[in-house]
Amino acid sequence: MKVIILAGGLGSRLAEETSDKPKPMVEICGNPILWHIMKSYQSQIDCEFIVATGYLSEIIDEYLSSPKFKSQGITATTHFTGKESSTGGRVKQVMAAIPGERVMVTYGDGLSDLDIQSLLTFHEEHGKFATVTAVRPAARFGRLELQGDRVLNFSEKSQSQEGWINGGYFVFEPEVAEYISFDSQPLEHEPLGNLANEGNLMAFKHFGFWHPMDTLREKLDLEKLVESGDAPWMRQFH
Repeated sequence: MKVIILAGGLGSRLAEETSDKPKPMVEICGNPILWHIMKSYQSQIDCEFIVATGYLSEIIDEYLSSPKFKSQGITATTHFTGKESSTGGRVKQVMAAIPGERVMVTYGDGLSDLDIQSLLTFHEEHGKFATVTAVRPAARFGRLELQGDRVLNFSEKSQSQEGWINGGYFVFEPEVAEYISFDSQPLEHEPLGNLANEGNLMAFKHFGFWHPMDTLREKLDLEKLVESGDAPWMRQFH
């Protein structure tokens, strides 16, 4: 199974770390988040990775060719998709290089304890073109119930009140490439929207751990989990 990792963006919201490296190369306790993502897949399914690069692509090229990475037993190559491409364009370019293949796709900046094999089984059973993993974001703010200017109730929002969001971790049939029109088109706009409108996008609900790394605070949160010795996504590693 080919796994496309989207690793070409600027990572501007994590500017403290991304002035000299692409976001997937930001380290979580000594290893790039890219490595953590690959290990999550490799520990569960037989796969090889195609890293869709753009911004500072040479940093990822150097890492994948390094002795430290090669000793991991992970099969990974890069596909330079241009500095101006968006997520849709990157997916389309890589899929064009491996025509006719079902692929898995994920972002290079988030971690989860997702059951990859269950995701694949779900996709195979529904028979549609695309599957997206749906997650519930962690509640970040206190919930205010107001009457005019008066606070009637103040409470912490629970995760269940947040609704479902796109957690990445896609499975795409070859037909999905036809829904992407140009390199600068975000995957999350017309491509997924049109697939949904046609009934060709299904959601695999993940109730476990999921955590993005968009900010320095989120990076530090992930590092604390690793340092605790019980990072949820690392329980799957072997």
